[in-house]
Amino acid sequence: MALYKCVRAALVTGLAAAAAWAQTPDPAPAPSAPPAWSAGPIDFSGLIDGYYSFNFNHPASRNNALRNFDVRANSFSLNMAKFTAEHTADPVGFRVDAGFGRAFDVFHLTEPGKDGLAVHRNIFQAYVSVKPEKAGGFQFDFGKFYTSAGAELTETHLNFNYSRALLYANGPYYHFGARMTKPVNKYWTTGFQLINGWNNVEDNNSGKTVGITSALTGKKVALFNNYYVGPEKNTDAGRRHFFDTVLTMNPDDKTSMYVNLDIASDKSKIAGDNKWWGIGFAARRQINSWFAMSPRIEFYDDKNGFITGTPQKLKEFTITGEVKMQKGFLTRLEYRKDWSDKPYFDRGNQTGNHKSQDTLLIGFVVFFGPK
Repeated sequence: MALYKCVRAALVTGLAAAAAWAQTPDPAPAPSAPPAWSAGPIDFSGLIDGYYSFNFNHPASRNNALRNFDVRANSFSLNMAKFTAEHTADPVGFRVDAGFGRAFDVFHLTEPGKDGLAVHRNIFQAYVSVKPEKAGGFQFDFGKFYTSAGAELTETHLNFNYSRALLYANGPYYHFGARMTKPVNKYWTTGFQLINGWNNVEDNNSGKTVGITSALTGKKVALFNNYYVGPEKNTDAGRRHFFDTVLTMNPDDKTSMYVNLDIASDKSKIAGDNKWWGIGFAARRQINSWFAMSPRIEFYDDKNGFITGTPQKLKEFTITGEVKMQKGFLTRLEYRKDWSDKPYFDRGNQTGNHKSQDTLLIGFVVFFGPK
């Protein structure tokens, strides 16, 4: 216990000191990713992402509860190795994201189709795009694509922190079906999606889920609203409603922040309505050309235990320090604490008997090319 307190205090104190240093940032630009590889009209990009996570509870399962990608405790782990091939619609295009690693297993864990995990586990996205030249920016995509909901993305280096937020972990990851987007003006873009549902290429019912998206973007502030509704159980009876709002702010070229709010319910004629909601705030400060710091805090209320299996109120605090070694290579050191108002976390050989979990993680990401 004494060692744990010393390590935690040292980490938080060190990162707090770095935050104070942020008042005099280095004017040099931050290193960017190496350029994409191209073969004719096709652009290629990729990444390798791995980490070591230490859980102070020393769970016998060696799993970090409530995590989606950084799930392994007290162990080195390959999060993902991913390769992307893409051709921007002009007017026809495509994108394929494929690879391997534990993230691919977690990403497809609930795929309901027969042999679905084996068939789809190595593909994050695979879709074709059509963007007619005289359609005012209208684009149509068909296939498997990332969800529009949430403030965080699947790839680690595109986020503020290494670990994903509770809101990301407990929301949709991907969809299969059709989506359409159309700019209304230079600030507002709307979209419509007709999809199988949450995290499934092969549907678990005959009903379909509808997604409605909206993006209002300015120079320093943007507002994204997404609404998904449809049957998500092994029956068409009952609908899941999922409202997602993200507000992003960029007060200057060194500072970014967001607020993410999710409100959801899953209706059932037998078990009644299950409700959950959560809110999160995160910020990122680029202190100089090679170092950035990102705190995050969340509150999550799983009122009926529908998402986590236990009716509980959760909180998490994360602080991440990022060092960019050179173009396309970054390291992140991260401290995170999760709390619950109910015994939920493993501690040693005791399962679900502890109300909190502290982890310390170091992650490495090497990447090239655009998003």
